[in-house]
Amino acid sequence: MTEGRPDTFNSDSPPSGAANTEPAAVRSLRLTDFRCYQALDLSLDVSPVVLFGENGAGKTNLLEAISFLSPGRGMRSAGADGVARKAGIDRAKEWAVFAEVETKFGEYRLGVGAREGGRRTNRIDGDPAQQGALARILPMIWLTPAQDRLFAGPRADRLKFFDRLVYAADPAHADAASAYEKTRVRRQRLLDEGRTDPAWLDAIEIEMAGHGVAMASARLDALARLQAEIDRRDGGVFPQAELSLDGAVEVDMAEGLMAGEAEDRFAAALYEGRQRDAIVGRTLTRGPHRTELVARHRGKDQAAADCSTGEQKALILTLALAQGRVLAGQGGAAPLLLLDEACAHLDQIRREGLAREICDSGSQTWMTGVERSLFEAFDNRAQFLKVNQAQVESF
Repeated sequence: MTEGRPDTFNSDSPPSGAANTEPAAVRSLRLTDFRCYQALDLSLDVSPVVLFGENGAGKTNLLEAISFLSPGRGMRSAGADGVARKAGIDRAKEWAVFAEVETKFGEYRLGVGAREGGRRTNRIDGDPAQQGALARILPMIWLTPAQDRLFAGPRADRLKFFDRLVYAADPAHADAASAYEKTRVRRQRLLDEGRTDPAWLDAIEIEMAGHGVAMASARLDALARLQAEIDRRDGGVFPQAELSLDGAVEVDMAEGLMAGEAEDRFAAALYEGRQRDAIVGRTLTRGPHRTELVARHRGKDQAAADCSTGEQKALILTLALAQGRVLAGQGGAAPLLLLDEACAHLDQIRREGLAREICDSGSQTWMTGVERSLFEAFDNRAQFLKVNQAQVESF
């Protein structure tokens, strides 16, 4: 394929083309009845976007609206039924987010919304689309304040964060994860009900093992690329991280087990764990749903969980920025970055380093903060928007 917009967009496979580092960027954003915004219409350029204003002004709501232009339930995990604007005791019956985006492959019009009842709809250039197709057009990575102590929190939160990084590089990973979870729930339901037809359970466990191995393979590939990029960038203001995945399937494959062999081993473990999983009412068999992302601060030779909040925030930024560079290198498009409370827990040196990293990356990064002065290192290289009571103005 030559450079430029593809003639057709197949939601099952991303467009191909020679790699470069052209950024994906939102050039216009329109909201209707989303969170605190009854209506909003913004025009933008491709440079970083700084949203500043008092707490509760509506800054994070803007980032959340953009996050719905990717698969999933949005950066707050609210889902399509939780973001309609409230007016008094009532909620709006419909909400919509519309964006004109500029990518390496051309310009697209993306729309996401929900009608009464909360069912999400997605459109690309006016046509109905699957969520995975959005990810292929507009790769996206986000960080929230809740993740500032990610490494000291629950295992599931770290795995969810890492899987979002994998989704950005490989949208098919989201499909495999969704299919895996559906088969896991089906299997557990049968065990809970005491329906132990061996042939039925065998079939479900074989399917579950196939999806699980696909997930593990995508994670290992993403981890290798991410770690290589982190190792390549020594000496910056953000600490280097040493990463590994502690999961039965991932370990098997990392040690050289072929995909078919890993599927057979995982399916056998599920078979052996049926009675136990039926008794406890959940899948204790070690599969990709129980994998742990292990991280260490290399410079201090210390587990990330034992680092200060500021150090953990810096490590998380290390991962997000490195994954952005990986995507730019392998796919030719720097992803959209959404950094809520971007400068929280960062000293001046790291705030300046963040500005350099973002400006060098070419990513259209959206950042929020209470004060404009937190982003002074961007100087005139960013577009500054003041947010006040759901009103947005250039500043």
